[in-house]
Amino acid sequence: MDKKEKRTELKVSAIENGTVIDHIPSHMLFRVIKILGLDNTDNMILFGTNLESKKYGNKGIIKVSNKYFESEEINKIALVAPTASLIEIKDFKVTNKKNVKIPGDIIKIVKCFNPNCITNHQNITTKFKVIQQKPELKLRCYYCEKTTAKDNMVFL
Repeated sequence: MDKKEKRTELKVSAIENGTVIDHIPSHMLFRVIKILGLDNTDNMILFGTNLESKKYGNKGIIKVSNKYFESEEINKIALVAPTASLIEIKDFKVTNKKNVKIPGDIIKIVKCFNPNCITNHQNITTKFKVIQQKPELKLRCYYCEKTTAKDNMVFL
């Protein structure tokens, strides 16, 4: 390399099989890693934060080898990173690409923050109705009808 040439980007090797989660808001990257349990996995994980994005200003990205996410995990991603997209890779080729979507009902993902809610005292599956997506996500518990904002969400 010539002394005048500057390296302006860092190449990260492609994954053979697995999933890329792209367009994660940078400030939510580590929360996505935590709620998916990626901080306790044996799979190879590559991540970057505060990367340049033409669409969002900056973004985070996670590459997970040999892992394809189930719908419940995808719904968790959608709750904290609704702009994210999932890219599935098989044999180094993109086989599926989709944007996450917040479902109308959230089941078995979030805990009700109301200490008096029946779901916090009995073995009952939590269930919420999405009542607002923008400007801030809000969920209403089916049992106690308390509203939970995005900042109060505790994942199961």
